[in-house]
Amino acid sequence: QVQLVESGGGLVQAGGSLRLSCSASGSIVSIVSVGWYRQAPGNQRELVAAIATGGSTNYGDSVKGRFTISRDNGKNTVYLQMDSLKPEDTAVYSCNALILVGSGIPIPKNYWGQGTQVTVSS
Repeated sequence: QVQLVESGGGLVQAGGSLRLSCSASGSIVSIVSVGWYRQAPGNQRELVAAIATGGSTNYGDSVKGRFTISRDNGKNTVYLQMDSLKPEDTAVYSCNALILVGSGIPIPKNYWGQGTQVTVSS
């Protein structure tokens, strides 16, 4: 069993910063890739940022230059540093991870966290 837990959301004024964490626990062999997604009321879920095993990253156009994704493999944790926040960044942020699990031959499985609310006031 694997669990993903997000933390770090909250209320911040426009121009401020927040750092989100996505921590994985359980029968983990390795984390292949992790993506941060967000969904605001009435909007479709969108990819914010993603990071792969080798450290390669990609970002949604709306957050490039403001958000930074990073990972600490020793802690099975991925971070999303969000700077210069705007009211339009308000959403529920969720992490999604592709993780190799199992005590025998590892198999890849997809997991979602429960989400954390980020609210940016103007």
